[in-house]
Amino acid sequence: MAAFNASGADCIIAVGGGSAIDTAKAIGIIINNPEFADVRSLEGVAPTKKHAVFTIAVPTTAGTAAEVTINYVITDVEKKRKFVCVDTNDIPEIAVVDPDMMASMPKGLTAATGMDALTHAIEGYITKGACAISDMFHLEAIRLISTHLRGAVANTDEGREGMALGQYIAGMGFSNVGLGIVHSMAHGLSALYDTPHGVACAIILPTGLEYNAPAAGKRYRAVGRAMGVDGIDAMSDEEAAQAAIAAVKKLSADVGIPADLKGILKEEDVQFLSESAFADACCPGNPRDTSVEEIAALYRGLM
Repeated sequence: MAAFNASGADCIIAVGGGSAIDTAKAIGIIINNPEFADVRSLEGVAPTKKHAVFTIAVPTTAGTAAEVTINYVITDVEKKRKFVCVDTNDIPEIAVVDPDMMASMPKGLTAATGMDALTHAIEGYITKGACAISDMFHLEAIRLISTHLRGAVANTDEGREGMALGQYIAGMGFSNVGLGIVHSMAHGLSALYDTPHGVACAIILPTGLEYNAPAAGKRYRAVGRAMGVDGIDAMSDEEAAQAAIAAVKKLSADVGIPADLKGILKEEDVQFLSESAFADACCPGNPRDTSVEEIAALYRGLM
């Protein structure tokens, strides 16, 4: 912020992944709303009055969709937690989504950010706020990501282009309807252990889908169909749900994501992480009402 003010600039160009763009969003908001100089005061839905500084976002990863959403995530290093800020005043005026800008991503980062995008699309599709308009975005995003993520990891032009579009469309969906506990649980892991956000999302997503099946399982058939699961329309609701979850696991494994949190999660941190996840801004959108104790059980099931 000091650098911006000293420069005499009248706009911000954010080039990078979600962290870089989210930082630019927070800076842009605070510059035009100085009463929120303590970034912690922006947690949740802050009553800012002015739009952020004119911002051009140029994503170099295909996952967060930060360039098109009303959300940004900040890490509180002192309290070892991430918190979500939701503000329509933070959306960049221009997004330059160019797959060539993403071509230098290493395979691991491509896989992680891609699975973050898939989690956005699937969680957005089953969230409490889902509607016909957001469903259009999310189902197409699931189709694009499932079709192109493996190719993007292999650094094919088609894969990169498909992922650039898929993650952007997913952002247009979930930005309007919210997410769920997969993201709220992943935020804590990233803050406490520096686990890549997309890796945390990918590991937790199948568990989150199993947990949410009693409330949203009938929607999983459409998820599986978008992922190209053969014969899913002839299956029972339960069979279709399990087939969709299996397809998520297969895609995650194919791009090299670990299957669990062994070697990452520590028992002594479970209570803190569970309380943080329950308090996270993404948690209320989860299709199934939850509790600290139930989230703790989900964490332990992945150890």
